[in-house]
Amino acid sequence: MTILKHELRQGKTAFLVWTAAIALLLMICIFIFPEMKGDMDAIGEIFASMGSFTAAFGMDRLNIGTLPGFYAIECGNILGLGGALFASLAGISILSKEEKDKTAEFLLTHPVSRTRIVTEKLAAILAEVTAMNLVILALSLLSMRLIGEGIPWKEVLLVHGAYFLLQLELMGICFGISAFLHRGSAGIGLGLAVMMYFLNLIANMTEHAKFLKFITPFGYCEGASLIADGVLNTGYIAVGMLLACIGIAAAYWKYAVSW
Repeated sequence: MTILKHELRQGKTAFLVWTAAIALLLMICIFIFPEMKGDMDAIGEIFASMGSFTAAFGMDRLNIGTLPGFYAIECGNILGLGGALFASLAGISILSKEEKDKTAEFLLTHPVSRTRIVTEKLAAILAEVTAMNLVILALSLLSMRLIGEGIPWKEVLLVHGAYFLLQLELMGICFGISAFLHRGSAGIGLGLAVMMYFLNLIANMTEHAKFLKFITPFGYCEGASLIADGVLNTGYIAVGMLLACIGIAAAYWKYAVSW
């Protein structure tokens, strides 16, 4: 557990900053909902006439004049992109920093197996991602209570559950990539998360690009689909979790062979 505790201490600042930033933005969105609720019909009509832009964000299938619709679109985008960036950064740096900081040889002199090192590092970023989601969910629910709105439990839990799975997928993929990197890696993690986000926008804009939803985890996190269907897309999720498992397995394989 020593390595796990060490990684949690090292990642504490980043965890607090990202969690606070995402939670604050979500709370601001929720607090302005009562002020905007009366104008949502007019705003919805404007969005409905914007063609591909409307389809890209799923606003053609959702009523943003309701709290579930507003939360899924406005807050979902903040949670999705912010959470994806944090999970990718956590995964991409956790192993590569040992090579970058020249501490790999020192770590291996301790009486711990390589498997245990990888496992405790993986457990550390998993704990951070899980804790971040729980804190954000709690503050979002509290904000809904404070504005006097009834909490749409099913819709909120669906949205947060989907984005938690998205973060696990990106974390697993980046964790695997991290094992093969020897220098700075933040750009790769950020680039991967942003690329996946825009691939989903492209998939929404044209039927010819629908296959991209099997590549990007944002394909199963669309607020419009989650609210309208009331369920997660298990097909997309199965592919995503498979990719995450492949990434994690690649990290274990790399460290079982050599550091």
